[in-house]
Amino acid sequence: MFKRVSIFSGNANPQLSAEICQYLELPVGKSKVSNFSDGETFCEIQENVRGVDTYIVQPTCAPVNDNVMELLIMADALRRASAGSITAVIPYYGYARQDRKVAPRTPITSKLVADLVVAAGVNRIVALDLHAAQIQGFFNIPFDHLFAMPALLDQHLKVHYGNDVVVVSPDAGGVERARAYSKRLHGSLAIIDKRREKANVSEVMNIIGEVQGRRCLILDDMIDTAGTLVNAANALIKAGAKEVAACATHGVLSGPAVKRIAESPLSEVVITNSIPLTDEGKATGKFKVVSIARLLAEAIRRIHNSDSVSSLFV
Repeated sequence: MFKRVSIFSGNANPQLSAEICQYLELPVGKSKVSNFSDGETFCEIQENVRGVDTYIVQPTCAPVNDNVMELLIMADALRRASAGSITAVIPYYGYARQDRKVAPRTPITSKLVADLVVAAGVNRIVALDLHAAQIQGFFNIPFDHLFAMPALLDQHLKVHYGNDVVVVSPDAGGVERARAYSKRLHGSLAIIDKRREKANVSEVMNIIGEVQGRRCLILDDMIDTAGTLVNAANALIKAGAKEVAACATHGVLSGPAVKRIAESPLSEVVITNSIPLTDEGKATGKFKVVSIARLLAEAIRRIHNSDSVSSLFV
């Protein structure tokens, strides 16, 4: 069934690639990605891929620019090796927050990265929980936008949280996502009204919903510097919440994020392995990592067999 398919891994998350291949009962494709002494990235595909359907598993997480270039160079190498098709599996899409002009004379870098990926020869994209769903429209090639919700619910949330949970959206933009989770957990919903003064700095204003004496689960698509998350947790505790936990698809965890979470009242932070958790994060004991390998593996299986992928979207 998989005689004409190869899955290649960049250096960003080789463990996830190995898990995907394990589910599909395939070896990881033979390739070598290295750097010259001046920092240039070099890639060599070490097996015959002529006419083969190829998949590159590469989240564009930190170091973002290095990982983006790895993805582009691997795609170019496969194209020049006459691969039958090239699908980029991007569990975390970097630059996703630069999806529109927020001030005069600023770039839309998310669109720029999309153009570069297509120009490199990629024929299809598989991504997970984009920061902004409209990024799909930046690509003029097929795009499968998957959601981590099934993995997060089945592997952790449904086991540890019941109908006594209050799913909390940290801002107005995440209400639809929080409502979907609260519906499946049979819990209730709360919203935090905040005012952001500048990038990566947020101020909690009001809590909409009943949280006193309840278990609260703050839900977001990503955790970057964790400023918003920790402020929300402190506000919920101040409002009388019995326990506060957090859940996000992408643990970006840049800057002081891990330290902030370690010192916060959060009981646990549930994330996926779309981005590898650092040793510093593991040492806190607060992070629970859910694997998305089965979800991505099933998407690859269905794409290769020309089956419907839509059932994986919810």
